[in-house]
Amino acid sequence: MRHRRSFIRDTSGANAVEFALLSIPLLLMLMGVFEFGRMYWTQHVLEEIASAGARCIGVLQSGCTKNGVYDSASTISYISGRAAVGGIPLTAANITVNNNTTCSGLTGFSSVQVSYTFVTVLPGFLSSLADGPHLNAGACFPNQGA
Repeated sequence: MRHRRSFIRDTSGANAVEFALLSIPLLLMLMGVFEFGRMYWTQHVLEEIASAGARCIGVLQSGCTKNGVYDSASTISYISGRAAVGGIPLTAANITVNNNTTCSGLTGFSSVQVSYTFVTVLPGFLSSLADGPHLNAGACFPNQGA
């Protein structure tokens, strides 16, 4: 009878059991926070890239021109190169450029639209991000060049 009471009152393994039960949800939540932060950072980089691309077209920077004239292929190469520096692989299919468009009802603007499918590093655990949310960014800049 005495051994039974000591066995019931013994709590030496309780901490290990509690940790085992709580560590998995805690780690999943922590990884979710990391992945959300990575996704938010990726969206920010896409917006920066779209702004830089629209500005490049608008002021006819050397990265977006060929012989001093706007060139769509050079612009897409410039934008995908800037994205690669940020660790985001973009192809021509992800980038839409226009050097003469209307933005907010005003004409004479250059615009860049960038789309990207975010890929999580934990697709098996974070099923809500497994298919990859589609991130989009766009920017306009007034044309300054001739």
